[in-house]
Amino acid sequence: MVEVAAEHVLVVPTAVFHRLGYFQGFSSDADRYLAELLKPAHVSYRPRGAMEDDPSFKQLIPYCIFRHIDGANRETVFTYTRGRGQGEGRLHSKRSVGIGGHISSDDCPASGPTAYEEGLRRELAEEVFIDTAYRQRCVGLINDDQTPVGQVHLGVVHLFDVDEPAVRPRETELVECGFRPVEELLADLAGFESWSEICLRALFQ
Repeated sequence: MVEVAAEHVLVVPTAVFHRLGYFQGFSSDADRYLAELLKPAHVSYRPRGAMEDDPSFKQLIPYCIFRHIDGANRETVFTYTRGRGQGEGRLHSKRSVGIGGHISSDDCPASGPTAYEEGLRRELAEEVFIDTAYRQRCVGLINDDQTPVGQVHLGVVHLFDVDEPAVRPRETELVECGFRPVEELLADLAGFESWSEICLRALFQ
């Protein structure tokens, strides 16, 4: 039998995150956290299976949100439902506004900011087609220790302002996709995964 190598993902010690300033929910101080978290002394690649149940490490996850503001100044956000074939079983069938995933050791032989940026580009290329010009900036971090998924992950939120609402799924497991008015999403927060709920409240409420 041929052994399949376990995926190794980028992690940082939870203790380092706590030392920088623990928070529950959303922090807009992304630059300060990332400057320290992404230092080679703190990041490492460890087997994903083991990390999913080890809250002493946080897996860094790019979480990309697409926003479009139309001619009438109406704010809309790309949203979708996670299919059952997506990797994280604990999030199946949940609504989401975030595109992204783990940073793998295959993304870049180095660690730190370069590996993170390569992983971000790969995740976007795998999951969606972006058929429009856009401007992107990192706007914050998500930490949610109130859920089993959140206890082992730390989200890095990137806001993409797109010229046209022309983002479509590349993955078949992204279903019920499209841009929806912000007020519509805020009125139905209970249907969203916790990270999306946190982001919608922090960025758009």
